[in-house]
Amino acid sequence: MKATGIVRRIDDLGRVVIPKEIRRTMRIREGDPLEIYTDSDGEVIFKKYSPIGEITAVTDRYAEVLNKNTNLPVIITDRDMAVACSGLPRKEVLERRVTPVLEGIMERRGGWIAAADTEPLRPVEGLERFGGIVYPIIGAGDVLGSVVLLMGEDGAQPTQTETKLVQVAAAFLGKQMEE
Repeated sequence: MKATGIVRRIDDLGRVVIPKEIRRTMRIREGDPLEIYTDSDGEVIFKKYSPIGEITAVTDRYAEVLNKNTNLPVIITDRDMAVACSGLPRKEVLERRVTPVLEGIMERRGGWIAAADTEPLRPVEGLERFGGIVYPIIGAGDVLGSVVLLMGEDGAQPTQTETKLVQVAAAFLGKQMEE
């Protein structure tokens, strides 16, 4: 655990303010859910809660099926990082942060499809591959993450079928989160 040197007091309602610098660094936004953990040493630990992380078995299988049917790599993210992938080495993708560009696409709540005249999209930090199609996962009105189909090695533009498959995947995962 990394010490920050920042000390805050609990107010009379039991609240504590998380400093802006930490919220910015950890990408904690107003309304984000936090999990609270304690350990035997008396430490209290706040961790960003990922609803998508609760259904990893489903996201892993869906990424695998999508990859097998399109022959293209697939990444599924929550709002902050990659939580599932298929067609790429897991060590290179999982738990990497989403890029600000992908974050913006999710916030706009619309899809994104690569075209010859669009800027290439890197979906997660440190990944050399470009995104081909992105659709946000929306459940109960909230953006929970995204489904990203990466471009093929040949750089071919995404097809309508691939676009529809990614759209369906995002809608299905959003519905899973509502149940």
